[in-house]
Amino acid sequence: MANNIMATYSPLPVTFAKGEGAYLWDTEDRQYLDAIAGIAVCSIGHAQPELAEAIYDQAKQLLHTSNLYHIGLQQELANQLCALATMDEVFFSNSGTEANEAAIKLARRYAHQKGIKNPKIIVAKGSFHGRTLAALSATGNQAIQKGFEPLVEGFVHVDYNDIDAIKQQLDNEKSIVAIMLEPVQGEGGVNIPEADYLQQVRALCDQHECLMILDEIQTGLCRTGEWFAFQHSNIVPDVMTLAKALGNGVPIGACLTTGRGAGVLTAGTHGSTFGGNPLACRAALTVIDVMKKSDLKNQANIIGDLITNGFRKNLVDIEEIVDIRNKGMMIGIELEENCPGLVKIALESQLLINVTAGKVIRLLPPLILSTEQAETIVQQLSELIKSFIKK
Repeated sequence: MANNIMATYSPLPVTFAKGEGAYLWDTEDRQYLDAIAGIAVCSIGHAQPELAEAIYDQAKQLLHTSNLYHIGLQQELANQLCALATMDEVFFSNSGTEANEAAIKLARRYAHQKGIKNPKIIVAKGSFHGRTLAALSATGNQAIQKGFEPLVEGFVHVDYNDIDAIKQQLDNEKSIVAIMLEPVQGEGGVNIPEADYLQQVRALCDQHECLMILDEIQTGLCRTGEWFAFQHSNIVPDVMTLAKALGNGVPIGACLTTGRGAGVLTAGTHGSTFGGNPLACRAALTVIDVMKKSDLKNQANIIGDLITNGFRKNLVDIEEIVDIRNKGMMIGIELEENCPGLVKIALESQLLINVTAGKVIRLLPPLILSTEQAETIVQQLSELIKSFIKK
């Protein structure tokens, strides 16, 4: 059969036909245990019954009207998100990249309202903010930027988890209007900053009247053991972006604002044809409801620590292991050598994992993972890692 799909991906040799909870089945009816959840998307599991019913019910009623009109479900979702995050406003988009584009545009408009003509945003090396041109320019990875120059100007890259580097830039550059960070770097290798890092960034933003922008696209919605990762630090950003788990596979993104970020984007300054449509908002409302009823915030802490401690026990004598770290159910196992080959080896053993930043095995399982399933992941992957290292 002809392949008319643009070759922007190198997919693994498998096609999935159905899923249930933490499991997927391929077209040959082989069962796989999913420890990556569509890259932190399917947090409440595959084919979740309440979500499936909500999508079906909404599809029978109304899919789309556009933002030329009020959308009741959109307002309800905005109210819930703002209550959970203690923030004030939401702009809905269709993806994380679009949510970050909204945040970047908001920072630019904030700057011009302050009379700053050439604004700059501090971002981190090792970060990932998306594939559109501005989000790509904000991303701290030259490998994925290559071939797309000239990049969008106005981004200053500093080392992640280095508060002195941020202070230096703020002292030397008066046109900085925002600091944009991930609370935990996902694509960068599950990099977890010092406990007071975000608090110090918040203080610097207040001191210099900068926007604090947090990209919670991967960390948000209970993944780290709080509704949002910034809540571990007892601060609130001016701008926060969400996507991934918000729709559990139904495309939806969100850009939330409060403080200096609120009221910056007004009628005509930004928009989206599909953003916040009835179907996406109904899905997101159902996801939040399931997360609340199942207490997935606490589940992420319990199962995340169980998995991490299991690996630490099983791999304690393996010198080639650099570090095993987690924030809730965002787990990284760092090796001394590159290990992307482990992904295909695990696939052959019917376990779905991911390797990022070359050397970091990244696990982002569904938050509904059972203790038994967690122990299976630990046991199976531990043996695969040991065999891989011996080769």
